Amino acid sequence: METSLVLPIVDISSPDKITTARLIRRACVEHGFFYVKNHGIPEELMEGVFRESKRFFNLPLEDKMDSLHRDFLGYTPLYAEKLDTSLTTIGDSKESFFLGSSEGVRGQRYPNQWPSENLLPSWRQTMECYYKNVMSVGRKLLGLVALALDLDEDFFIKIGALNDPAAVVRLIRYPGEVISSDVETYGASAHSDYGTVTLLLTDEVPGLQVCRDKSKQPRIWEDVPRLRGAFIVNIGDLMERWTNGLFRSTLHRVMPVGKERYSVAFFLDPNPDCNVECLKTCCSETSPARYLRKLYRGHDGFLCYHSQKQLLRFPPILAGDYIKERFRITYAT
Repeated sequence: METSLVLPIVDISSPDKITTARLIRRACVEHGFFYVKNHGIPEELMEGVFRESKRFFNLPLEDKMDSLHRDFLGYTPLYAEKLDTSLTTIGDSKESFFLGSSEGVRGQRYPNQWPSENLLPSWRQTMECYYKNVMSVGRKLLGLVALALDLDEDFFIKIGALNDPAAVVRLIRYPGEVISSDVETYGASAHSDYGTVTLLLTDEVPGLQVCRDKSKQPRIWEDVPRLRGAFIVNIGDLMERWTNGLFRSTLHRVMPVGKERYSVAFFLDPNPDCNVECLKTCCSETSPARYLRKLYRGHDGFLCYHSQKQLLRFPPILAGDYIKERFRITYAT
């Protein structure tokens, strides 16, 4: 079942930070998704990123393979990734390119795998400029998220989450073909994001859908339309863990609609050595932290804590350990 979803719109430039933080809190509790407008990134820079992204993906495969990913930085070919590992089909119908800061990404052994300047002379400069700008927006947004959690605005800075974060930009091309077969195909199969927050730009082609209640069957998928000039923002798994499940890391997917589709995602993943555990403002006597001091290995392979009556899903974990394991599972197929 599919419907359309109306998401809250957050004006990140508003001087009224408290009201903005309250809107973010409501959006994260109810949806796990929202729009961010008036972020300050020039429209011409965003258009330039899409233009350079298309130039790269339009290169012959052998030229793209010269930038093949190492430690996930670089080019990932079609079908190399399967986000929903329960599927028995081939991988997701998309190709992508991961890039980090010019200084490299904390926790990665290899640097950015830049395309040849002879082929794409403006590519690296455009991407580095965008990375710097979107990182600034992400830092500002996390300050508002902290306020939404009744924390100091600089909380995530003080705990080291934004000290050399493992943040990456991912350029994505979905071919968009709808294959006639008995097996449903996906541009990106159902998944949640791994880190703190994701800031997404898309072109005008639809396809993004969210499922706000993944336990309900059949699942209800709601279309998320593009809002021109705005980011689509969603909460990731680590933020859900920090908030004891208060903020949703919502299941989402991309469906092929018969048209080629481009998007640019920024994953603001924290410093890999940052310890992610329940925030003091997100637990109480009536809502205790969802872990106890007894180890149990869950069905997904992660060490969890549990009581005799229930499996508790949010044990403390290092950010880097969680994200590496999620990548390992995603690319193991």
